[in-house]
Parts: sequence; structure tokens; C-alpha cells
Amino acid sequence: MIKIDASQGEGGGQVLRTALALSIITQQAIHLTQIRAKRSKPGLMRQHLTCVKAAQAISDAEVSGAELGSDDLVFTPKAIRSGDYHFAIGTAGSCSLVLQTVLWPLLLADQESSVIVEGGTHVPMAPSFEFLQYSFLPVLRKMGVEVDIELVKHGFYPGGGGKLKATIKPWREQRPLKLTRRGDRISQHALCLFANLEQSIADTQLAEVRRYLNWQEADVVHHGLRNSHGIGNALILSVQSSEYSEIVTSYGDKSRSSGQVAQVACDEMKRYLASPAAVGEHMADQLLIPLALAGGTFTCNVISQHFKTNCEIIQKFTPSHFKIVDLAANNFEVNVSND
Repeated sequence: MIKIDASQGEGGGQVLRTALALSIITQQAIHLTQIRAKRSKPGLMRQHLTCVKAAQAISDAEVSGAELGSDDLVFTPKAIRSGDYHFAIGTAGSCSLVLQTVLWPLLLADQESSVIVEGGTHVPMAPSFEFLQYSFLPVLRKMGVEVDIELVKHGFYPGGGGKLKATIKPWREQRPLKLTRRGDRISQHALCLFANLEQSIADTQLAEVRRYLNWQEADVVHHGLRNSHGIGNALILSVQSSEYSEIVTSYGDKSRSSGQVAQVACDEMKRYLASPAAVGEHMADQLLIPLALAGGTFTCNVISQHFKTNCEIIQKFTPSHFKIVDLAANNFEVNVSND
């Protein structure tokens, strides 16, 4: 059994999700302690508990400590089981993070699987649907992964009510990733989603994008949603290049003005564009598990604490060793070896 102090490093939910996925893949039992100890509300929240239940469902695992608020979990998996799965978080917890918990094991199953997750599709501190669809999955396809996703219904924090559907085919041909250059810039777009809010919010945010990034009117568009449960706002910036598309998302809330929401997204995109690296900070986190499974290399503009913690957890389960080379200011090359 692998014992993990889940408060180490960044100390958030990613430790749990990575450990669950790799526990199933490597068929090694885990004992997690001090789960999410560094968060304001430590222990398993509804979203994290759904991740545990989802991991249990696809592996017929024996589990103890799977309760709301629990900071101690023992998880003993059995064989990976393909199938049709439906997981409801019950809050605006992130659908994408639940999906990513089961994605890697199900890619290694014998048959195709379908997964439906209900909860939040556009929530802070989690990949948006657009990030998955237009940035994350295209990179995985370079590695031979075949996954299709569908946004059935938008769901924002705190209302939730969203639905995401994924079809996951077995990963037959595992190809190493080589993504060290983003390629030539093709286009850029800003999309403002707003549900049950005034259009003026979108107008303000998109005007700020045009001003701050010097984008043209043809590059920005707003989309008022009619099928969303509750209110919500997301500003999604995308830069498409020949080898990769970077997507940045900022979310509206009562504590920030529309201009501040736009400023957060624009600042992150400007940091990315100022670097020659292929991928941004958040994509770098997401690529560590597939890199450990299939090998490869990529460049990124930021090495975060979240990234470093994820590396440490992955290395507990696999012989993978991540090497980070500082090529230049805001440009890091990430390699993996299985020595």
C-alpha cells in the first residue's frame, strides 16, 4: 500500500485525483491522510467525494473513509471496468475534474466507455469545457488518444446544473508527445458567456479584451445562455497556433467588477504570449500523467507549485522521472524518463 500525506506541496484536490487514477492503473492500494489540509474547508467536499465514488465504480474498489469531510481514505482497486457511467456531483463541483479522475484508467480498459457527469461545467479553479474541447483533447490526440466530449448543459458556480458527456475509446496506440513549439499564430478569439445577467457585462469585458490585448472587433463575441441553471459569467480567451491552441478562462463573481474579470484573463494570456513556450501553466499540469504513461516532452511558460506536487505524486506510482530544463526566461522544457 502506498501511503501519501495529501497535505504535501500544493496540498489540494489534485493529489487525491492523481492518486486515485494511478492507483487503478498500477493496481496499487493507497492510504491518503490529511486530504486537502491546506484548504479553508479541508477534507472531502462533494466534488472530491464524487471523484472517489467514480474511481470506485470503474474499478470495483474497496474503500474506507469515503464520507463528506473525511481527511483519511483507503482505496484498494480491482481491475478496470469499461462501461456506461453516470455521476452526479449534487453541487457546482467541477464535471471536468471528475471526468479527468476516471479518464486515464478508462483509456486503458478493453472496451469503449461513456461517462456522463452532472455539476459545474464552468467553475473557478477547474478546466472549462472549452479548455477540454479545444486545447486539452487536441494535444491528447497527438498521443493517439480518442476521446469525444459534449456539453449537454452549462453549469456555473454556485448553481451547478450542468452536464458533460464523454466517449472514451481504448488507447490502442500510445505515442510519445512532442510539443516544444506552438507554431505560427493563426487567430485569436474571446468568448463571453453569460447566463441570466445583463448583456452590458459581456460588452464591458469584451471591450477590455480589445483594449488590453489590441484584438479586433471580429475577434470577440458574446453568447447569452438560456438553458443555464442560475446565473453565471465566463470569459474565455483563445489563441490558435499551428501546433497548439492556448485557452484562458476567467469567471465573474460578486467580488469583482466586469473589468477586473477581463483583466485576470488578459494578464494570463499576455504572460503566455510573452513566452516562446508551447503550452501555458494549466495545460502543463494536465500533461504530466499522459507523459508518464506514454513518454515525450513539451515546453511551458510556468512551473507552478501545483505542477511540482503532481510530479511528486506521479513518481510514487511509476518509474517515471520528470526533468525540467530552464531554457530561458519563462520557457521550461519538461521531459520524462523511466530509469
